[in-house]
Amino acid sequence: MSETEFKKNRDMSMEQNKDTEQVVGGYRTMPFIIANETFEKVANVGLHVNMILYLLNEYHVDPSTAAIIIFLWNAGSNFMPLFGAFLSDSCFGRFRVIAWATIIDLLGLIVLWLTAKIRHARPPDCNGESCTTPTVLQFLFLFSSLALMSFGAGGIRPCSLAFAADQINNPKNPHNERIMKSFFNWYYVSVGISVMLSVIFIVYIQVKAGWVVGFGIPVALMLFSSVMFFLGSFMYVKVKPNKSLLAGFAQVIVASWKNRHLALPPNDSDLWYFHSGSIFLQPTNKVRFLNKACMIKNREKDLDSNGISIDPWSLCTVRQVEELKAVIKVLPIWSTGIIIAITISQQSFSVVQAGTMKRKVHNFEIPSTSFSAFGILTLTIWVAIYDRVIVPMLTKYTKKGKGLSLKQRMGIGIALSCLATLVAALVEKKRRNEAIREGFINNPKGVVNMSAMWLVPQYCLVGIAEAFNVIGQIEFFYSQFPKTMSSIAVALFALGFGAGNLVASLIVMVVKDGTRRGGKVSWLSSNINQGHYDYYYWLLSILSLINLLYFFVCSWAYGSTEDIKNWDDEVDTKFEMTKCEEENI
Repeated sequence: MSETEFKKNRDMSMEQNKDTEQVVGGYRTMPFIIANETFEKVANVGLHVNMILYLLNEYHVDPSTAAIIIFLWNAGSNFMPLFGAFLSDSCFGRFRVIAWATIIDLLGLIVLWLTAKIRHARPPDCNGESCTTPTVLQFLFLFSSLALMSFGAGGIRPCSLAFAADQINNPKNPHNERIMKSFFNWYYVSVGISVMLSVIFIVYIQVKAGWVVGFGIPVALMLFSSVMFFLGSFMYVKVKPNKSLLAGFAQVIVASWKNRHLALPPNDSDLWYFHSGSIFLQPTNKVRFLNKACMIKNREKDLDSNGISIDPWSLCTVRQVEELKAVIKVLPIWSTGIIIAITISQQSFSVVQAGTMKRKVHNFEIPSTSFSAFGILTLTIWVAIYDRVIVPMLTKYTKKGKGLSLKQRMGIGIALSCLATLVAALVEKKRRNEAIREGFINNPKGVVNMSAMWLVPQYCLVGIAEAFNVIGQIEFFYSQFPKTMSSIAVALFALGFGAGNLVASLIVMVVKDGTRRGGKVSWLSSNINQGHYDYYYWLLSILSLINLLYFFVCSWAYGSTEDIKNWDDEVDTKFEMTKCEEENI
């Protein structure tokens, strides 16, 4: 196809897209998309928080084993989004992946409800001090529900945020960057509110009304979520998947390896290979080894008569190289999110602590699993203050209209996570000393004369740390990737949380087994008063401090976050070129 014909087809397509944009997308789609994400969170987060009590009371496992199960479940729920993101961005598109994931998640919730409904699906009640351990089949039935919910989360979590951003992202709008920053903040707030409602009401219902009713309500909410999402399907902007994404990554790696013995040409050379209309005329200097994948060795042998690469496994475009570089470049900063994920996920032990403290406030007893609501409430309030007060104030003095930079926000979040674990260690030391003073050394269920409100400061610090670091991470990954890789950008954040939960489970196992050698009482003993959970929190504080120093190094090495700001200027052109080439064939 000639260049003139290609431009004509491209212009016609752009006009069609312009007409389409007038009837799809926009803020009117937000209620349907956010409702899906909100009710998914309400249905699932309450289960994550209260699962520690379900495992302790109904399956008769000890606290550290229950914590490991929950860490592994959280890890699975956060690893699966990477798989879902690749399916979304390279195969099926975000809408289809969210749709299927919603149905799978609903099935998982139904199976979990059945574990509570069917009496033989779990062990019989304890007879005094004697408790029956679960059978293999009972564990498998429970784990199948957790696995289904992890698969569902793998499709919903990486795609919902990117799918919502697709509806309002308009690079041609001069205020688009400010709008997108505000969008990320408030989207996360909406999710935070849903989590808070889940932690307060769903958890309370599960504790007071029992597990059958407590698990039945999330099933109903998830069903409503599914209906809401499908009702808005005719209004959505549905970005086509980049079917060459995974193959493109592999091609760059293979081509750069094939050309490893060749010297790189100068940056201003005409030997770099790019498609007509591309803004990527030469590669950047970072990860320069991969630049060998897009250098033309011999035009007659490497290119056909239309200037297209004959063997894409030997010659790739500059854009393909830069897409892979974008993923590689963010990995060091991504890895700093693993330790803070461990800090944010430390709810299981806090639940056990709260259960041994006074929880009555004005004659109302707060469930031990509901204290995490303080962290979510703090996050919500802080985001509102930051977006509506601090950013305008910083804009007035810096004249940039952006507030704190993404890397500054992530760094502040990590620093606050250090402070949160430090406070947690001091509070647990005080609680343990009080328990020993009152004679509860051999009674882990004894309630000490100390208010559980002492736990609130550490939850609030974690909430502010999450507001800075987590939202900063999501926006950072989203800003560094092209629109066709948005789901992968969001999935990287989820993958960091998954890795954090996996590392957390490993730390718990190592601490539990390592500290009880020689006949000593383990730090993480099933008797919280005999153990030393405060030492465990001190360990997390040290790891968090090391992580902060590591972040400073990664941030310095990464350099500017604005090397490539116009990824998507050629996305429509790229898709149309592919379409024209296929039609020509």
